[in-house]
Amino acid sequence: MKTTFPNDFLWGGALAANQIEGAVDADGKGLSTSDYQPNGLMYPPTERPEGEFNIKDIAIDFYHRYPEDIALFAEMGFTVLRTSIAWSRIYPNGDEETPNEAGLAFYDALFDEMLKYGIQPLITLSHYEMPYYLAKHYGGWSNRKVIDFFERYTTTVFERYQHKVKFWLTFNEINVALFSGFTGLGLPDDISEQERYQAIHHQLVASARAVKNCHRIIPDAKIGNMVAAMPYYPLTCHPDDLLEAQRKEREWLFFFDVQARGEYPSYIQRRFEEKNITLDMTPRDREDLRETVDFLSFSYYMSSCASADPQKQQATGNILKTVPNPYLPASEWGWQIDPVGLRHLLNQLWDRYQKPLFIVENGLGAKDRIEADGSIQDDYRIAYLNDHLVQINKAITDGVNVLGYTCWGPIDIVSASTAEMSKRYGFIYVDRDNQGNGTLQRRRKKSFVWYQTVIASRGEILAEGAKHEK
Repeated sequence: MKTTFPNDFLWGGALAANQIEGAVDADGKGLSTSDYQPNGLMYPPTERPEGEFNIKDIAIDFYHRYPEDIALFAEMGFTVLRTSIAWSRIYPNGDEETPNEAGLAFYDALFDEMLKYGIQPLITLSHYEMPYYLAKHYGGWSNRKVIDFFERYTTTVFERYQHKVKFWLTFNEINVALFSGFTGLGLPDDISEQERYQAIHHQLVASARAVKNCHRIIPDAKIGNMVAAMPYYPLTCHPDDLLEAQRKEREWLFFFDVQARGEYPSYIQRRFEEKNITLDMTPRDREDLRETVDFLSFSYYMSSCASADPQKQQATGNILKTVPNPYLPASEWGWQIDPVGLRHLLNQLWDRYQKPLFIVENGLGAKDRIEADGSIQDDYRIAYLNDHLVQINKAITDGVNVLGYTCWGPIDIVSASTAEMSKRYGFIYVDRDNQGNGTLQRRRKKSFVWYQTVIASRGEILAEGAKHEK
């Protein structure tokens, strides 16, 4: 039986303003926390030395070149493009009373360009891009005032783009706050659990208020949340490993539980009691949290194993410590490749929530090579994406409601975890290296035509058992 996806399945790619736009201070933009991370996610919240090189200052210059890039996405047949609004383009410091019109105008033009080709914008409201001023002067998400600042910002963009954007996400990978305080919360990485969960609570309330205001301002829109999802398998059949796998999954499921069910789950309440964590939670907070999302979205790059033995953990992926699965291959960056895990995850989330699901990040970072004839033969990327799409289709056949798929980085971008260009995800090659050298010229890789054909055939060209060797 041939693989085919539903007619209304949304096909596209996913990007983030801080990894593509550049134009770091153009048209009134303020600096964001991302602009203080020249070496990747793990960077302390210190003052930025004058003249320090930050590859994100130009990134791939999407701010000036977006018409060319949108045309290439349209050539592939995209029906959706996920990107983000840089909060500090709209409110440069974050606490202003009125927005920056030049920033609003840029996104008007960007969304118009997408819609010209029939590409639906899927817009993340906060993708690791808090205005740095809020981190420095307000203590980031530890300060309840930031909820109001975020509400002002999100209400502004809902009202401005209500006729152009019908798909929204609140926070990108909101659970990153558990292991990267500065990236996720605008706070030092070494804060206590009490401080961390209080800041997370403020963020969850802010997300819920955004959902409520979106429902009010744009009744025909759909707004979801987004987590970095990672299924955990028990390393052995020992019951302690099973319980450890459950505990690890609940770390990120907690964020879905709150945003999809409207209240804190019992298991997190028990954790708070055990850790002597007491949240400042007002009656209004509880009321706000009852406003639940319309769909759930997530990134999926790998699965992991869980062991009750802490000695079996090792650093891998972005900045996580995981237990490697002996049955799975891994990418050049140590990310284990598990397409079947995506089918398992989709079924797990559908069974748990019965809400539509959207895979908004999935892809393979690799070192691409330009051949003598100028081509880029990225068969390893084709194999990776092929195998994951096959499993998505199986999940749909299982009965899971999957809205769409936006692979991560359809054009080469600056890597968030390591702030480099050599870790490439795209169907489109960008001529820029880690030191910022290059013409920024775009060129199609072999995977460009492959993905174009996948979309045109609604997945009919997909095949099981693709090879991952590079």
